[in-house]
Amino acid sequence: MRQLIPWLFLIVFLAFLVGANIYLARRFSFYFDIRKARYLYITFGALTVFMIAGIATTTNAQATFANMIYIAASIVMGFLLYLLLSVAVVDLVSLFAKSVPRLLGISALSLAVFVTGAGIINAQFRRISEVEIPMKGLTSEITAAHLSDIHIGHFWGPKTLQKIVDKTNAQNPDVVFITGDLFDGKIRLNSESLEPLKHMNAPIYFVEGNHDGYSGAKEVKENLREIGVTVLENEVTHFNQIQIIGLDHMRADNSTQENHERRNRPSIRSVLDELNLFPGKPTVLLHHSPDGIEFANQHGVDLYLAGHTHNGQLFPFNFVVSMVYKYNKGLGDYKGTRIYTSQGSGTYGPPMRVGTKSEIVILKLKPL
Repeated sequence: MRQLIPWLFLIVFLAFLVGANIYLARRFSFYFDIRKARYLYITFGALTVFMIAGIATTTNAQATFANMIYIAASIVMGFLLYLLLSVAVVDLVSLFAKSVPRLLGISALSLAVFVTGAGIINAQFRRISEVEIPMKGLTSEITAAHLSDIHIGHFWGPKTLQKIVDKTNAQNPDVVFITGDLFDGKIRLNSESLEPLKHMNAPIYFVEGNHDGYSGAKEVKENLREIGVTVLENEVTHFNQIQIIGLDHMRADNSTQENHERRNRPSIRSVLDELNLFPGKPTVLLHHSPDGIEFANQHGVDLYLAGHTHNGQLFPFNFVVSMVYKYNKGLGDYKGTRIYTSQGSGTYGPPMRVGTKSEIVILKLKPL
């Protein structure tokens, strides 16, 4: 049954796309009195194929033309999402406020264009999220910056990273934690893209994310080490009064129901069991996704820093993500272990944020 889940998901997804295309074609045929609706079916179908194929085939492409295709396909993805939602909203409103079909169509198109444009602009503004966290064992306050999901690649490059570094430096952090997905594809996977990190005014600690793995985790880590970033790979280190645990991106636990090969793979639970930790010392755990907090709690972790979720990035996916991840954004607590899940400083897929924010997290770690 477990093997059928990906196929079932694919069937449902394709059925949804077909249904959405039929719905859009019929509604715009009605709005603008287009007698030959087949042209609309072809148009929406072609846009959908371009969207899927463009993203799937160019994610790790390095050529300029392929990069342009990815950018166009990603923006089309965001626009089609909000066109579908705009048409649904307009149709709902029309049940209570009658209007001529053409005006309904123009309203739906205008709303989709507006939300798409606003989402692109919103993604470029990175807000400072400041949080105070008391920690036992601290004798003086430590200011930590938490960055995640910058996604250097098709949209965001060194200029964006420099802006993030400048805004982070302005907060005068003592230490900087990066919890993965620094890169997104191979288009800008080089040492030049990381030059801005040399200007960070505090030591940096990094753990990999799933997109760093897709891009080339080994190369990402080599480039980071060359510029003085501390890369943690399932190990523990120390900064000031803090014990820092850095984990590769992995599952929380390997269930006994899985096959033998998977049970032997590293997990948050198995790695924490093997680390030589100092009990009672203020401890921060870095991991890309907010998984396995119960195991962190068992090992006395005071603060768990993660990202990965983007808080859904685009409405209404923030509601979907909140059902998948208990700690999908912001500050949470599990039996005394605090967890902060960053919404990320960048974006994946459409360079848009609707109903979410790009953030730089500033943590004020205070003596308790």
